[in-house]
Amino acid sequence: MKVLIAGAGRLGTQIAQVLAAARNDVTLVDLDEERIAEMEKTPSVRLMAGDACDPVLLERAGALTCDLLIAATGQDEDNLVIGLLAKRRFGVARVAARVNDAENAWLFDARWGVDVAVPAATPLISLIEEATGATDTVALLRLSKAGVDVIETAITEDSRAAGHALGEIALPAGTVVATIVRDGRPTVPGPDVRLLPGDELLLVSHEATEREIHAAFQ
Repeated sequence: MKVLIAGAGRLGTQIAQVLAAARNDVTLVDLDEERIAEMEKTPSVRLMAGDACDPVLLERAGALTCDLLIAATGQDEDNLVIGLLAKRRFGVARVAARVNDAENAWLFDARWGVDVAVPAATPLISLIEEATGATDTVALLRLSKAGVDVIETAITEDSRAAGHALGEIALPAGTVVATIVRDGRPTVPGPDVRLLPGDELLLVSHEATEREIHAAFQ
C-alpha cells in the first residue's frame, strides 16, 4: 500500500514508522526541515520537506498514486485543506485526518474530502486501524497483507528491562523494535540505547505473541 503522511510530529512519525515496518510504501512530508532531518535514519520512509497544503508539493510527494493519505499536522485548517486537495484534486481513495480541536470535528467529513476523522486523543494503533481499514486486530494491530503484528509495550520502574541496553534484551525470533517513544518524541532505536521508565516501544514481529513480548521486557 502506498501511504502519504502530512505532518512529522509525534503522531505522523509513529504512523510512518509502523506502516513502513509493515512493508508499506510510506512518504512523510513536513514543513519543518529539522523534523525531517531527525527522521533521516528511519529506514524505508521517503522524506520530503515542504508545505503539504501546496498541491504542487503533494503531487511531487506522490498524491496521484497513493492509496491512503493521512493529514496528521497539529493544525486543523491545514488538515482540512490537505484532505480536500487529496480527495478532490488527486482522487485519493482513502483520506484520514486528525482533529486537534474537538469543536472543529463537525467540519471533518466528506465535504472536505475526509473519509476518517480521528480525534487527537485516539490511540496511535486505533488511528492506523481506522485509516487503513484493517479489521483483523491481533495484539494491537495486524496488517494482514504484510503478515506482521505491531505490539506496544511500556517500560516502568518495575520492568526487568529498565536500565538495560536494548541490545541486552533477548527478543523473540522474527521481532524487531520499530521505535522508542521517549518524552513524547520517537527515536530510531539502536542496540546501545538504554531503556528508561516511561519509554514506549513499538515492536514488529512475524512470529511472537503479545505474551512473549511482555515476558522479554517486563
